[in-house]
Amino acid sequence: MTDSQQFNDVLVIAEAGVNHNGDLETAKKLVEVAAKAGADYVKFQTFSAETLATAEAPQAEYQRRSNPVGAVNQLEMLRKLELSNEEHVELIGHSEKHGIRFLSTGFDVGSIDVLFSLGVRLFKIPSGELTNYPYLVHVASLKCPVILSTGMATLPEIRWALETLVSAGQSRPSISILHCTTSYPTPMDQANLLAIQTIRTEFDLQVGYSDHTLGPEASIAAVALGAKIIEKHFTLSRDQPGPDHAASLEPLELESLVRSIRETSASLGDGMKVPQDCELENIAVARKSIVASQDIQKGEIFTEENLTTKRPGTGISPMRWKEIIGTTAGRAFGSDEMITLD
Repeated sequence: MTDSQQFNDVLVIAEAGVNHNGDLETAKKLVEVAAKAGADYVKFQTFSAETLATAEAPQAEYQRRSNPVGAVNQLEMLRKLELSNEEHVELIGHSEKHGIRFLSTGFDVGSIDVLFSLGVRLFKIPSGELTNYPYLVHVASLKCPVILSTGMATLPEIRWALETLVSAGQSRPSISILHCTTSYPTPMDQANLLAIQTIRTEFDLQVGYSDHTLGPEASIAAVALGAKIIEKHFTLSRDQPGPDHAASLEPLELESLVRSIRETSASLGDGMKVPQDCELENIAVARKSIVASQDIQKGEIFTEENLTTKRPGTGISPMRWKEIIGTTAGRAFGSDEMITLD
């Protein structure tokens, strides 16, 4: 990943997050699923529970609904979902073995340092840290490419985060912004995908979408709107207990999504309205030429009555209709014969 993050194709981040429920072998299976699906990155979450939340921090409603450990608060839940430094090393190696790049969101300064020490050189800033000044300054000090997620944010808050990063040493072109709605799952009528275009226009940076809706439709639509990064949660099974499983794709769904993203991206083209290569052979077949609608004698005037248009389009184009009307036939034409200007 270079300092400039202008991707020609859509970058797909398969978000495993904490859907391993604290189990390394499950995390490894998630790596394998993401690699098989054809994603560019498999992403986890790196944090120290004690650093991330106080004992008084409540769980969100979606966390309470599917609690893998019967935790009464965020801190207790997070303790059960941590991955150790050694487990990170194993996951990085497992990702390399399966041909997919490893990524993880660090939720605190210490976790960012752990990831950097393990060779991670792309940092995903989660929505909850967008307003965290010391965190942003520390990330910027590492001078690595950054993906900034903007769930719950206003445009002024995004602008503040960008200014904070840049003033702390972050290269502006190395920042990508993800539109996001922080709700698990996100109701489709609150995905607000047109904000992708608003963010791109407002900040003139590469924009993507972190998708928390239930299906693939929002991600595909986001690509059509110009998103260059798609992040989507996935799981081995939505039936598992845990905070993010319910809003995640299952393995076959992830494969289908990645395929659809690639096809949608390819379908966008370059925006120039010209005949495509596959159309060229059909021009003559589908378009029309000026032909005689009846027998025409040499020296006769071409009129609306003795001319018409018919396929194929290998003769004089009907675009020249007004030019031909009123001129004189240089020779005789039979009915249905293409008009030529001899």
